[in-house]
Amino acid sequence: MKLTDFKALTFDCYGTLIDWETGIWNALQPLMSEGRLKVGREEALDAFGRHEKEQEEETPSLRYSALLAVVHARLAKQWGVRIFADLNERFGASVAEWPAFPDTAEALAYLKRHFKLVILSNVDRASFAASNKKLGVNFDAIYTAEDIGSYKPDPRNFAYLVEHIEADLGIRRSEILHTAQSLRHDHVPAEKARLARAWIDRRFGQKGAGATIQPAKLPKLDFHFKSLAEFAEAHRNEAG
Repeated sequence: MKLTDFKALTFDCYGTLIDWETGIWNALQPLMSEGRLKVGREEALDAFGRHEKEQEEETPSLRYSALLAVVHARLAKQWGVRIFADLNERFGASVAEWPAFPDTAEALAYLKRHFKLVILSNVDRASFAASNKKLGVNFDAIYTAEDIGSYKPDPRNFAYLVEHIEADLGIRRSEILHTAQSLRHDHVPAEKARLARAWIDRRFGQKGAGATIQPAKLPKLDFHFKSLAEFAEAHRNEAG
């Protein structure tokens, strides 16, 4: 199997293209300050990941910005901080401020010349539109949790992806390479959906799973890169 075998790259966005852990940590600072908390970054990200998972399972049709506000309220309750609701809403709207990884825009610009680029994201349309301004390319298709009515790793999201990418772009399942950071949200369900998979291991060398809960069983991976720049360079080398 080679990178040049594929016609489309389907991307998770947050954690893969957008540095959501830095974005989450920055957006939690008002809560930290209000509660005079001494919670470290990794502890905070782990707590966020657990609450986000539970909330996505409880309210799969809730728009992501609203879901983030609920998660923020849950974190405040866990840490014993009394806050006004507007602080929850500010956190819910913070996706627009989450930064792109430094290599994202340049790597996407290169990959755009060789593949159709598609987004499969757990956020809502408005939140992704704000992030897309940082990514520097026009995606050939964008499918969000708001469109689908469920959150990854629900298998419905990947069934929707496969069905729509064939209908919209004429690209078959075997021609898709799903490219993502999260093992739980993306690689486990993508494996079940019989999609080829490239892991962009943004936390390479770090302990723990950060803002993403580790799956009980690790999926098989077809490709493993530490960054999107490394992915692009591997394709460049293959293509000669």
